[in-house]
Amino acid sequence: MSDHQHIKLPEGSIGKTTTTLNLGPTHPATHGVFQNIMELDGERIVKTEPTVGYIHRAFEKIAERRPLYQITTLTDRLNYCSSPINNMGWHLTCEKLLGVKTPKRVDYLRVIIMELARISDHLICNSIVGVDTGAYTGFLYVMQYRELIYEIYEEVCGSRLTTNMGRIGGFERNFSDAAFQKLERFLREYPKVQKELENLFTRNRIFMDRTRGTGAISAERALNYSFTGPNLRAAGVDYDVRVHSPYSSYEDFDFVIPVGTTGDNYDRFQVRNEEIWQSLSIIRQAYEKVQSFKGTEAEVYHADAPEYYLPEKKDVYTKMEALIYHFKIVMGETEIPVGEVYNSVEGGNGELGFYLVSDGGRSPFRLHFRRPCFIYYQAYPEIVKGSMLSDAIITLSSLNLIAGEMDG
Repeated sequence: MSDHQHIKLPEGSIGKTTTTLNLGPTHPATHGVFQNIMELDGERIVKTEPTVGYIHRAFEKIAERRPLYQITTLTDRLNYCSSPINNMGWHLTCEKLLGVKTPKRVDYLRVIIMELARISDHLICNSIVGVDTGAYTGFLYVMQYRELIYEIYEEVCGSRLTTNMGRIGGFERNFSDAAFQKLERFLREYPKVQKELENLFTRNRIFMDRTRGTGAISAERALNYSFTGPNLRAAGVDYDVRVHSPYSSYEDFDFVIPVGTTGDNYDRFQVRNEEIWQSLSIIRQAYEKVQSFKGTEAEVYHADAPEYYLPEKKDVYTKMEALIYHFKIVMGETEIPVGEVYNSVEGGNGELGFYLVSDGGRSPFRLHFRRPCFIYYQAYPEIVKGSMLSDAIITLSSLNLIAGEMDG
């Protein structure tokens, strides 16, 4: 729907009409959950007013009524394109509060899963940017390899999109041989596919004309808005949580931080492509480290934290201590320490942070999720001002605005 409004100009000047356009919420590019009220001069964007709230779920408040180990499913619904990173970030936050130290093998397994999730996230983002420039082939082609990542998730936890993966202290079960075989297949086959995807777009004249110089933001403005992740790195700032505040033993891996120069849609596309290559390298390194564990070490998949980690079923049936722990965990009767912690991870689209305040009860006293997409959306009116309406959709996709993170 749109309507016309007349701008009152000084007497004697020629009147000019602008158009008010609702871009969303009922639009494929806006997922039906956020809206942009745009003032247009022809096809040129004069002003934009973003609106969120169509998907308000109050997951922070819901989480404040749940024990720590029942909050994982809520984090899945943030950036659902890379939900295992959300899961691991939440578990790391809990472990920081509880003082749980995870074994190296657990750290490396987590790194494998998180980097697979990062590849999946970047795949979706970059292929959709291609769709928004009129190229559907790349999206259709790479989805079968995103499917292969989901099959690895299935072998690890039984789920695909919203994975509820892992537990406080590690994983629910050890990785099966089938999971490692599918991982080996992905590492073997996917690099060729990624190269073909890049060949479709990187030097494509139509794609370049639609993305270069559009949706640009400077490093200074990006920092002022608190940008992180690929959107900040595309503007030339090499901030990466994995390097600046290492977690899950990321300090044990060799990789580089790709950066751009212009902060436009094309540079964001290129940065994500290079990050996929870096993630592949990290996964190979982590897999080699996991393979180096022998004997009983190769069976370790969780920390020694019986108060927060469900015991094996056979122990529940035969040991009183295991039965007590099982009952307390399932019924949410485990007290958590008093404390205040903030922990962040490098999510698929930026710094995903968890601010947790505990007063010593059985659930958090206060909880806040730092959702990177919510921050990017604040800058959207400035980024698209003066650009064409057709550029607005590409910029939405290039910023990787995931609807689940828009509103808490």
